Amino acid sequence: MRRVLEDEEYQVSIVQDGKDALARVKSQLPDLLILDLKLGDVSGQDILNELKDDSLTSDIPVIIYTAAVLEAEDLNTIIKAHPVRYRGVYVVQKPFELENLLSLVEQVVNEPVR
Repeated sequence: MRRVLEDEEYQVSIVQDGKDALARVKSQLPDLLILDLKLGDVSGQDILNELKDDSLTSDIPVIIYTAAVLEAEDLNTIIKAHPVRYRGVYVVQKPFELENLLSLVEQVVNEPVR
């Protein structure tokens, strides 16, 4: 995923630890966050909720990916129930084609300013 995004000249930063991810997002304010729901120390959904609860990060678009079908369905239900809160949040299920992810990244990054 990193190589494909860098080949398209996106600047990519990878963080393995959920707590480090929150700190980095808040300090760097990226144009987009790609987030796995399954992280070791913190769940991706917890990170998403913390981002949405903070006015500094609430408008950052997030692409969430997961192999867990039930979690993806639950998250999609939550997003549909709260469209304003979760505006700019997209769920992608693994396995996925990198080309499809790249298309979504291009769409999200090229949307009008948040």
